[in-house]
Amino acid sequence: MVLDFYQLREQPFGVTPDPRYLYFSPGHREALASLFYGIETSRGFLSLVAEPGMGKTTLLFQLLQRWSGYAHSAFLFQTQCDSRELIRYLLRDLGLKCDGEDFVRMHSELNEFLFRESLAGRPVVIFIDEAQNLTDTVLETVRLLSDFESTDKKLLQIVLAGQPELAQRLSRPGLTQLRQRIVVQARLDALPAPEVIRYIGHRLQVAGYPGTGLFTPGALGLIAERSRGIPRLINNLCFNALTLGCATQQKQVTSEIIRKVAEDLSLEPHAPTSPIPRRQTVPRVSPGLRPLLQSFYSSMRGNLFRRRLFQASVLSLVCVSFVIYLGARSGARTVRPWATIQPDAATSPAISGFESRPARYIADPSGDPHPHELPQASAHENSLSSFSYVIQANDTLRDLCVSSLGRYDHVVLSEIRRLNPDLRNPNRLDVGQEIRLPLNPPE
Repeated sequence: MVLDFYQLREQPFGVTPDPRYLYFSPGHREALASLFYGIETSRGFLSLVAEPGMGKTTLLFQLLQRWSGYAHSAFLFQTQCDSRELIRYLLRDLGLKCDGEDFVRMHSELNEFLFRESLAGRPVVIFIDEAQNLTDTVLETVRLLSDFESTDKKLLQIVLAGQPELAQRLSRPGLTQLRQRIVVQARLDALPAPEVIRYIGHRLQVAGYPGTGLFTPGALGLIAERSRGIPRLINNLCFNALTLGCATQQKQVTSEIIRKVAEDLSLEPHAPTSPIPRRQTVPRVSPGLRPLLQSFYSSMRGNLFRRRLFQASVLSLVCVSFVIYLGARSGARTVRPWATIQPDAATSPAISGFESRPARYIADPSGDPHPHELPQASAHENSLSSFSYVIQANDTLRDLCVSSLGRYDHVVLSEIRRLNPDLRNPNRLDVGQEIRLPLNPPE
């Protein structure tokens, strides 16, 4: 009834972690890029920490979808278990037999499986959600899983995802070895008010809403305030607002509807962050001490003035010297751009470069790039701002752009044509076809 009233194909504010509805805020993009980079370079241990409701599970599902067909993955969410149960869950999710209770035998089966996958060129990635519930003993078992390795790389990639309690657990002295092995530590923070508005618009667009302005500006501002930028609370507010708006036959959700829904959900306004200053009582000074205190205050004020004058003089001298140094340096030589060398995109199915990661630079002592490096930098220019994706069944270019970039317009389509010169018909994609999609297309 609600979908028909607002002309929606599906519920835009559901509770299931659908990767199509993942909104790539700057924080989500950075976290996704960091995790991709860590898995691609076989760093072993990675972590993702976020408050409840921030969409970390949806982000993990997005990683699973992107690595589908390239890696053998397992997703564990039964974290209230002992070490033996964890290994059994892992073997079962990887498709291995786990009938026996012999802990050593289960380790041996896992080791043989990892070596077979390594010889086949398929990485194995394990995602452990709600990892803050794992006991210290189980976390130590997880750490020992990273010992499965060959002479040149780790055979198993482990992503620990959890709430801020996970970071607190890992900071304990007893888990120092595990904390030191976590190379990539991604984090998701609450959405600011402008991102809340874009988040709502993105979900409505994916759900097929044909128009704009379903929520008034006042309603959007109130959602950003009462939800505190947490996506799960945003979904709850919007879901109940659409239900109430449909019941009252209002085609547009107003701030009054949001206010009623927020009261029903017990989402009260923020309390003032700065405490009210208390009235302080000034002690009385006896007449005999007053001249002595005045003399002491005058002396301190004079010393402070002289000290600040000396500091200002030294700072001015340093600034003048630095300006003279820069002038002499710029006159001595001309700084030339360096050639950027990125990893070969053909050797890995996932993203080969991210703007949040440092690039490697090579230049000869004269400051000029080597002549043979210039074409290589040009060839890998696209990998800095794009990623590879293999077309799956029922994929369309529009759905991929909306789910990954949040929009699909002529600017995005032009960028995709530039990245894929051989793409003749964007409306016809073949299963197994590999295309490149931009990470940050121009507005």
